[in-house]
Amino acid sequence: MAKIVTVEQMRTIEKAADAAGLTYDQMMENAGRAVAEAILHRWPNLSGRQVLILIGSGNNGGDGLVVGHYLVEAGANVSAYLTHSRSEKDINLARLAKQAAEITTVELDQHSRGLRKLVKRADLIVDAVLGTGFSLPLKGVARDVLRTVKKALTNRERRPMVVAVDCPSGLDCDSGQLAKEALDCDLTVTLAAVKPGLLNFPGAEAVGKLVVADIGIPDDQKEIARINLELATRETVRSWLPDRPKDAHKGTFGRALIVAGSINFPGAAVLAGLGAYRVGAGLVTLAVPAPIQQMLVPQLPEATWVILPHELGVIAEGAAAVLEGELEQTQAMLLGPGFGQDPSTEAFLHELLGAEAGLARGQIGFIHPRDRKEVQTSNLPPCVVDADGLKLIKRISGWPDLLPENSVLTPHPGEMAVLTEQPKSDIQADRVAAAMLWAKTWGHVVVLKGAFTVVASPDGRTTVMPFASPALARAGTGDVLAGAIVGFRAQGLKAYESAVMGSFLHGRAGELAAEMVGSDASVLAGDVADALSEAMKELIVDSGLF
Repeated sequence: MAKIVTVEQMRTIEKAADAAGLTYDQMMENAGRAVAEAILHRWPNLSGRQVLILIGSGNNGGDGLVVGHYLVEAGANVSAYLTHSRSEKDINLARLAKQAAEITTVELDQHSRGLRKLVKRADLIVDAVLGTGFSLPLKGVARDVLRTVKKALTNRERRPMVVAVDCPSGLDCDSGQLAKEALDCDLTVTLAAVKPGLLNFPGAEAVGKLVVADIGIPDDQKEIARINLELATRETVRSWLPDRPKDAHKGTFGRALIVAGSINFPGAAVLAGLGAYRVGAGLVTLAVPAPIQQMLVPQLPEATWVILPHELGVIAEGAAAVLEGELEQTQAMLLGPGFGQDPSTEAFLHELLGAEAGLARGQIGFIHPRDRKEVQTSNLPPCVVDADGLKLIKRISGWPDLLPENSVLTPHPGEMAVLTEQPKSDIQADRVAAAMLWAKTWGHVVVLKGAFTVVASPDGRTTVMPFASPALARAGTGDVLAGAIVGFRAQGLKAYESAVMGSFLHGRAGELAAEMVGSDASVLAGDVADALSEAMKELIVDSGLF
């Protein structure tokens, strides 16, 4: 996985690399070459195309000069526009000039006429004005150049592609705050590690496709290896895929028991079941209230069923006794999708979790969190708790200790606010910190859903998904995610890996579903469930850039 580091952490990492023999000049050369390779991977035929590179005064501008060199070698017609004159000893500038690239400086460009002309003819613009050291407000020559470019782009009938080196200029790489002059990029090639501002709004809107470039810093360098915050990558999650032996049977891939649904929300059970089956669970059993079972069977004929007692169409307290006989043959259980919040379903959860006036099953007195590992709190299989299940367990005193250790909780920000009794705005202000804090506090894996979903483990490991898609802003998509997570859990993956795997595939399935239906506004939760199979195929077959 790619690490997520602050600007100060990145400085420390680069300083340590330099001290170990990877010089700053070598890192610059590696960075520029890697950015050029990422550009050519996406647009392989740049021969004869007009490329404009905006060059700042610092190291980011130096990276841009190296990018220009490699794009010239690829056959592009490169023009470099310098926001400040650079030293005559700048070997990267001299190399680019020797290749007959057109080089213009802002000092010699009266009224920015030359810059507007360059923008007008460009097929590709590379933004190498400001790097990770930038902090708002944007001012001076950099502001003027970016403003001129942005205005000139609005006059283009056909907009050129825009690529940022490390980060879009004008973006605060720690906070995600963004200058209004910043360019909207199609691709951002960030160097060595991801910066948090690239994953925070409003800055994330300007990033486009995000690619992490290797600049030669080894993964085992202690300054980077000790960082627990990561961006999910295709290569890493692929390595976690459960084996699929040819002599397998359905029991090989586990049984997922999904306790879900009510008369008002019947479809949640099916969507979760589809999610579990699409990621490879061997057997999915849906435990639902009796009145909705017949309407659901045609929608998922592959499932087996447990008919639960109900009160007016919602799961009743007596359902816990019915489930008890199913638990021994269950490898993972999902609780919550479509429950509603009726008191009878709350009573069912009390009974299932063995809650009695806030006491753990078989224990006398309150269990302090530090004593968690010393008591047997539940006979339940590994659990995933989602949706209304989260709101209901919040009403149960001592609920974190009643769940099996390392359960997976999948709240959206509103549900997280209910669980934590914190304002949703505070949670959204620092999603990573919120997920990490409460995963440690509760002793369970937290999946904080939303743009750039965060998965946090009680041991401090935290992974951010590289997806932010309005295609997933639709009722029912969370049920699909919960089903995918329990499907991996049933196949034997650990809680954290299941949560990361399910979240990654779910995010990618949202993108694929939007491509298949032609618009992210038209994506339904069922489309996301169907697209999981294509996301799985990509994970197994394709190499990709992530």
